[in-house]
Amino acid sequence: MEHGTKSDEVYQTPPLSVRIYFVKKLPSHILADNRAARFHFEILDTFEAGIILTGKEVKSLRAKSAKLTGGFLAIRDGEVWLKNFEIPEYKFARGQPHEKLRDKKLLLTSKEMAKIEKSLNEKGITAVPLDLHLSRSKIKVKVALARGKKKWDKRETIKKRDIEREMRREGKRS
Repeated sequence: MEHGTKSDEVYQTPPLSVRIYFVKKLPSHILADNRAARFHFEILDTFEAGIILTGKEVKSLRAKSAKLTGGFLAIRDGEVWLKNFEIPEYKFARGQPHEKLRDKKLLLTSKEMAKIEKSLNEKGITAVPLDLHLSRSKIKVKVALARGKKKWDKRETIKKRDIEREMRREGKRS
């Protein structure tokens, strides 16, 4: 075949502007969200961590039946563990059921672990899970270093939320 025919043009690489269009970040799907943590705590820093799970736990999480409220992070033997995180039984699973409140090990870099450990030693700082999501078919946990809000901070948050809600309503009416 001669160069420049119709069939050769099909297999040429697209220009750079077209390639950028196709290079997109895959969407991450939220499996569980800890909205209470965002209300009760002031978020200082966030990290994304992998989590070690069993197959039945993964199936149950994909059915979106996890509860992050009340969950927290603890450091044991230089490893970060997610505690008080409930994954209910997967109803179609066979054999031995998994423990609902089993501690789950989080996978973080050594720098992130050191930063979390240093922050947890400060007074008033805690680490809480914010959400559980799929990222490129892997289950990840978004973890936050947080400080507890005072009662007046919570009232302020409620006022801001109400004002924003009213502004949206006024925008829809006009």
